[in-house]
Amino acid sequence: MKNPFGLKAFFYETEKNELVAIFNTCEEHQSYPGVLHGGIATAILDETIGRAILMHHEEEIWGVTVELKMRFKKPIPLGQELKVVGRITKESNRLFEGTGELILQNGEIAATCDGKYLKLPLDDIADFDREENEWRVIPSDRDPDIIET
Repeated sequence: MKNPFGLKAFFYETEKNELVAIFNTCEEHQSYPGVLHGGIATAILDETIGRAILMHHEEEIWGVTVELKMRFKKPIPLGQELKVVGRITKESNRLFEGTGELILQNGEIAATCDGKYLKLPLDDIADFDREENEWRVIPSDRDPDIIET
């Protein structure tokens, strides 16, 4: 949350064992006029799928991206709140795979992603202070009772 260039996404676990990210697009995320840059769409899909592994383990295991396959289906407009859904589809001792969709406000799927990730504890990935960087669950008055996926 302290990263001025971050996406400021809020993440929610669903009863379907999926992770949902809600975020707003803005001018800084622009590619062509009025359209979200494909790299930003890729980043939020990668982040959501990679974080979904946290729902499956009591110990803190994170995903390090090994491979991503993106498919763009529709232009993604700026100035809208968007929803991203990520889920784990396969898991072994060292790796996991997942899929995700970026969903427009009208319910249409604008982009899909398949990813493969290496499972590692955060301390093996980076020297990172969770508290200093506000990398944690922050309760919000925006928390929905139900997020439809």
